Amino acid sequence: MLIVQSNSRTTTASKLLDTNQLAEQLLNKSNTIEDWRIKGVGPRYIKIGRLVRYRLEDVELWLEAQTRNSTSLARN
Repeated sequence: MLIVQSNSRTTTASKLLDTNQLAEQLLNKSNTIEDWRIKGVGPRYIKIGRLVRYRLEDVELWLEAQTRNSTSLARN
C-alpha cells in the first residue's frame, strides 16, 4: 500500500501523487516514471494543464497487475 502524508482533511488532491512522489514511493527515479509514461507501460495518469498526477487507486491497480508468480514468459 502506498502511503501519502496529508493534512487531517482528506481531499481528492491528497489522493494524487506527482511524478517525484510516485518515484519516491516506488524507490525509483522520476526519469524512469516519465519514461514509463511515454512508453505507456506505467500507471494511468491525469493531465491537469501541464501537470501530471497519479491517482493512488490507479497506482495500486497497476502494481497489482505487475504481480507475478514466476519468471516464465507466460502471463501469470
